[in-house]
Amino acid sequence: MPALFVLLWSTGFLAARLGLPHVGPFTFLLLRFALVVALLAAICAIARVRLPHGRRELAHLAVAGLLVHAGYLGGTFTAVHLGLSSGAIALLVGVQPIATAALAGPLLGERVSTRQWAGLALGLLGVALVLVPRANATGIGVGSLLAGLVALASITAGTLWQKRFCSDMDLRSGSLVQFAAAALAVAAPAVLVEGLRIEWTGEFALALAWLVLVLSLGAISLLHLLIRRGEAARVASLFYLTPGVTALLAWPMFGERLAASGIVGLLLAAVGVALVNASAGGRSRDTLAGARRD
Repeated sequence: MPALFVLLWSTGFLAARLGLPHVGPFTFLLLRFALVVALLAAICAIARVRLPHGRRELAHLAVAGLLVHAGYLGGTFTAVHLGLSSGAIALLVGVQPIATAALAGPLLGERVSTRQWAGLALGLLGVALVLVPRANATGIGVGSLLAGLVALASITAGTLWQKRFCSDMDLRSGSLVQFAAAALAVAAPAVLVEGLRIEWTGEFALALAWLVLVLSLGAISLLHLLIRRGEAARVASLFYLTPGVTALLAWPMFGERLAASGIVGLLLAAVGVALVNASAGGRSRDTLAGARRD
């Protein structure tokens, strides 16, 4: 399950690159979220799934959706739209596992061992080796950096919020509420700023379909299962692998070659993730076994 999550999550950056030249970032997200809501609503109706109804439950689900979907993706897409290179934004958001581990103790009561801290540091070094050659200074400005920081804060807070308040949610009805909240959040800028302008092309349609079916329904569901069964720091460490895997996938798709330092960085990131998840190995295996059963 962790390997499949990393692979699917990494393809999202490539799909976004295909689609963004043809649509504004918030219009792209609004259309994506609306389609996901429609699909999840149909699934819930057919399966007769009980929808969340308590104010507290709805509020926690909405906050998690706003952070993980609207905040993280909105910040990332906006930073790229303002000219920040994909390597630079990925490097900035790459701090997320360290930030999550630092906050997991006081907020969730999770203990991060010395070995795990070493793994997180090694993983961050690996991400830097993968991305620094690709993270040029183009597009760096107050707006793009602010958008990148919003993305970083959102995915960090969203992971912790999901673990603390939404771990037991039904993946169908809970995700429905989360994506609906995210759609409402991006609707205003999509309409007022971008005018809902879309250039319908084959590339855009393919990117949209992939992001809806594979990322929003597939990868996000896997993320929720991993968060439910694992410690926040362990799950967050998986994000260290996505830049390297994305770079490998971009080679055949876009002809982008991964430098030797990038290959070394990918290996270091893999070792770092292994260190984070190797501590208390028995508990880690139980965690992943439980996730597979779900």
